[in-house]
Amino acid sequence: MPITLREAERVLKAAESSAISQDLKVSIAVVDTRGDLVITCRMDGARYFTPDIARGKAMASAMFNAPSGTLAERANSPVMQTLNQMNLGRLVFGQGALPIVRGSEVLGAVGVSGATSQQDEDIAKAALAAL
Repeated sequence: MPITLREAERVLKAAESSAISQDLKVSIAVVDTRGDLVITCRMDGARYFTPDIARGKAMASAMFNAPSGTLAERANSPVMQTLNQMNLGRLVFGQGALPIVRGSEVLGAVGVSGATSQQDEDIAKAALAAL
């Protein structure tokens, strides 16, 4: 079963709180198991393009049930390029998103963009703790 809106709201709020505590301005996206957007936000002061990057990282993470950063090494492979083309170029194979898993079931993923790659991933980790 994919992540519910209520669960996604909790994840988003936890990510936002983590970013605020570090004085970071980011965008956060929570997607379901297919990579479809459930909820997103762009914090005041975050750059205009960060929501799309956060979603792209989350889509890749949900699709492969893996942290988006671990996919970077394979990003230029023909298979990954084809998958990205099939998804209209929206997948982002960079650090900053983590799958949302309950037991052995993937519910979706949370992606963050706007800080350093490591800070984005750390915010995503804090968000997962909300579930």
